[in-house]
Amino acid sequence: MAWTQVSDVAQLNEALASGAGQIEVSGTLKGMPSVMLPPGVALRGGELVFGGKGLRLTSNNTVENVTVRTSVQELAIYNDSTVADLGTLKLSNVTSYGQVYLCAQGSVRAGRIEADGVHVAEADTRGRADRPTGFGVEALQGAFTVWNRQPDAAVVLTAKLENISAGSADTPVHGGGVFVGGHGNTAGMADGGSVTLELLSTGNVFSDGGIAPGTPDVISGGVFIISGANAADVVNLGTTTTYGQNDMVLDNWGAVQNWTAKAKVTSHGPSGIGFVNFGDIGVLTVEAPIETTGLGARGFNVYDGSLNEAVFDSITTTGDGSVGVQVSRELPKLTIKGSLSTTGGTGESLVKGVLMPLAAIALSVKPGGRIGEASIGADISTAGDGLATVDLEGPLGSLSVGGKIIAGGAGASAVRLAGTPGPSLDGLTLEAPNGQGLVTEL
Repeated sequence: MAWTQVSDVAQLNEALASGAGQIEVSGTLKGMPSVMLPPGVALRGGELVFGGKGLRLTSNNTVENVTVRTSVQELAIYNDSTVADLGTLKLSNVTSYGQVYLCAQGSVRAGRIEADGVHVAEADTRGRADRPTGFGVEALQGAFTVWNRQPDAAVVLTAKLENISAGSADTPVHGGGVFVGGHGNTAGMADGGSVTLELLSTGNVFSDGGIAPGTPDVISGGVFIISGANAADVVNLGTTTTYGQNDMVLDNWGAVQNWTAKAKVTSHGPSGIGFVNFGDIGVLTVEAPIETTGLGARGFNVYDGSLNEAVFDSITTTGDGSVGVQVSRELPKLTIKGSLSTTGGTGESLVKGVLMPLAAIALSVKPGGRIGEASIGADISTAGDGLATVDLEGPLGSLSVGGKIIAGGAGASAVRLAGTPGPSLDGLTLEAPNGQGLVTEL
């Protein structure tokens, strides 16, 4: 079938009205209301500029080599909620100014989404009223969002999402970055429609949630897998960077077999976390450094759910209250190939919807948590006063450290055992020049 060529709005409207199946745009088309692609129609090329909502997909649509531009608060690309089946919606080499929002709601009960090379240059989702809720907070939608909001568990979307990116260092998106989720209850547990995610791979993602300082019950994520999403593989090929209050960098409420971050993970905002898990993960591998710089911005947290193995390059936090690693559930194996380091003292941080004081402990096992085996390739170190570098309120089976366990602050301890016997420390070097090497509180 030949492509119908259009170069102005009148020609586009005529092509759609005449039933053209393949439409190619040249140049920039502007001054038009939202455009709906009928079922089966493909569109490629050019730039579409809208004042309100942008391009509305129905079913079995393909959009490629297109820029869609609207205001940052609007929907640049979205889908019709009156169709029963989305068929397969394909996006390839697409740039948007405004949110990409593909959702099962209304009449939609089935569909597949394939996206490759989608970049959301600018978007602001802070005003979206619909937000998943769980663990004491609401989560902002992403600049790129795939969401099954149907309460019926029989409704399943499938998706393969490759090379999805958002924002830039100069212009981060506001709200979340990349968001994939299903239906969940108010506790954050999956309880309805789901998304079967074969692959999510992301390029560079830069996001700033724009959440007001001191807010305890709203978060965002640079890359966020929400409850009801079941992923085989999540791969962060590019850097993921967040800038604002309560902006998690990588966050999981769903189920992921393998999550691999190949580039740097960075949080610059207060109460941000490099990687936080509330869901279920098989193996987590972060091949580049995790660094956080904000007040109460932790490196890695296992709050809930399950995680079989976590492997990191290195973890560094610098703010007061910024714990390096905190484990509140079972973690059979933890490996950090380089160093685990914090330089802050005690400060305020968001914990499950509550702002509370935390000490910048390097390695913390909380009551209810357990690490089977921990291996750190270089130093474990802290610089804050009156805290422990390794703080065990739950069991740690074995600990190997390639360097030293260093507590540099006044009145600090290298290792604190609180109600647990702890691992063997034979062969480990505990260094606390202004405090104690080992403190036992049984």
